Amino acid sequence: MSLSPQFLDELRARTLLSALIGRTTKLQKAGREFRACCPFHNEKSPSFYVNDDKAFYHCFGCGAHGDAIRWMTDQRGLPFMDAVKELVQAAGMEMPAMDPRAAEKAEQSKGLHDVMKAAADWFETQLGGLDGGEAVALLRKRGVSDAARRDFGLGFAPDSRGKLRTALRDFGDAMLVEAGLLISVEGKEPYDRFRGRLMIPIRDPRGRTIAFGGRIIGDGEPKYLNSPETPLFDKGRNLYNLDRAAPASRKSGRVLVVEGYMDVIALAQAGFGEAVAPLGTALTEAQLERLWRLVDVPILCFDGDSAGQKAAIRAANRALPMLAPGRSLAFVTLPQGVDPDDFVRAKGAGAFESLLREPEPLVDRLWAHELAAEPLDTPEQKAGLKQRYTGLAQAIADGDVRTQYLAEFNRRFEALYARTRQPFVPFQRAKRKPGQPWKAPDIPVTEAAKGVRASGIDRILAKAVLAGLIRHPAEIARHMEVLGSLKLADDALGRLFEAVVDLAVEDQALDSEGLLTILAKSGFDIIATDLLRADQLSCSFTQKDAEPARAREDLDEAIAILVARPEVDAALAEATTALMAGYTDEAFERQVSLVKEQQALDARLANLVQANEDARAFDAEGN
Repeated sequence: MSLSPQFLDELRARTLLSALIGRTTKLQKAGREFRACCPFHNEKSPSFYVNDDKAFYHCFGCGAHGDAIRWMTDQRGLPFMDAVKELVQAAGMEMPAMDPRAAEKAEQSKGLHDVMKAAADWFETQLGGLDGGEAVALLRKRGVSDAARRDFGLGFAPDSRGKLRTALRDFGDAMLVEAGLLISVEGKEPYDRFRGRLMIPIRDPRGRTIAFGGRIIGDGEPKYLNSPETPLFDKGRNLYNLDRAAPASRKSGRVLVVEGYMDVIALAQAGFGEAVAPLGTALTEAQLERLWRLVDVPILCFDGDSAGQKAAIRAANRALPMLAPGRSLAFVTLPQGVDPDDFVRAKGAGAFESLLREPEPLVDRLWAHELAAEPLDTPEQKAGLKQRYTGLAQAIADGDVRTQYLAEFNRRFEALYARTRQPFVPFQRAKRKPGQPWKAPDIPVTEAAKGVRASGIDRILAKAVLAGLIRHPAEIARHMEVLGSLKLADDALGRLFEAVVDLAVEDQALDSEGLLTILAKSGFDIIATDLLRADQLSCSFTQKDAEPARAREDLDEAIAILVARPEVDAALAEATTALMAGYTDEAFERQVSLVKEQQALDARLANLVQANEDARAFDAEGN
């Protein structure tokens, strides 16, 4: 049987060498490596080292050197094929089927690296030519220097269906298709996959180009287009910039995980060369294993929007079964709507370094997420919290880590309710520093605006926003990320909300009347009609005859309030609990500031209502 180099590389990548050798040899941690007395010769002081990053062992005494397969053949005495089969089984892989054409295919695959290098060189040349002007302008606008452009091998794919095919014709269409550079359609000539895009080479840990990410120049969809999976490229196992981040992480002692290519490049320019990014997918188990080979606690720094934070909690949950003593994740949370690229360009490297000094531990991120998942007002809801965090702990495979997590969650749960019977001094009467009087925001003018406070902001606002989305379904696409994070407590509203979003996504040309017609056929007519009644919350976007630009602006504001309010409420509840546990000036100031935030959100909504009523009154007078 012939085993391809790609298969053996994958097997080595899936095998943690220190774990393999540690089964029979006692290893001690030594910086980024492990050391031991050499198992190949007698010695009293350790000179045998294991390096997981480079996937090899080496003895400075006798010169023994090799990888996982060599360990199995030299130390265990197994024949080569038996060694491979044992490692394959441990890694959860399958041996390739016996195929007389396998050797021929493996030989052909070797040439794919040459194809990808030629493509990368050609794209880079195009960026420096006449056609690359717009792409260069985009890079300058994003603050990408010429040095960074060269370091990352950035290029440009002209907006043509055949220029790359012509330039690389010596390789043949079949190989270009296999490399993911051409698209082959039955009955038609193959054509260039990447057209009119800034080209970002994706490299393997050895620095060889294996795929590309293409960013569109100007408007259009998709914004980013990645290479398909090929014999060289598995998007779930590779990480962007891993070849450069690995050596940088050894110097800094950390590795950062961000969401996109431009975040990595911006951080590298700012002096953070240890950043990597997944390749258009959620962080996978294989990618986590690669990260843990670099450092024990990678830092995830995803975008500050709801999509970024949902990606962070998905990664947290995916990591749980793989946790081990000393091996975890940490998180840095950026401001809402800000990504690392934005942050370092606006605030500078020093501000970003300050965030990295105090990352949020994995246990804190998990606890905060479950605490905010639903209200905790009833015994059943409190039991639900306990059930959720117990499930998280039970997902951890390592027994010691699982026990510690469960104990920590239980401690936090008990602390949360340990002092609920103690009398609480309302914040208005608590001790206040001299010269720091607190003043509530002005009361809204109209009775309708006052009703916003009296009736409960969440349900009223949710109904108004849903009515606005029904009136203006074209706006749903603009808010998909934040709308996906909303969870409406009212079951009927929640079902209608999901139906409205699904229908608008399925048919982006759908207007309000068409949407209402489909909803009526689905049994939502009564609820939808009720939302659009004139006596509901009076905002411009709920009115049929409102000026479109103003309705759009007001709907943006209402959605922002609806998303922000639960976060402020949860933070205020936490601050109140902390103040109940023991008064401090800091705890008091935290509570007061959050009360102000809460009332400011109320005031922003009241202003929407007031402004709409003023406009309607003005129109009435004008008529």
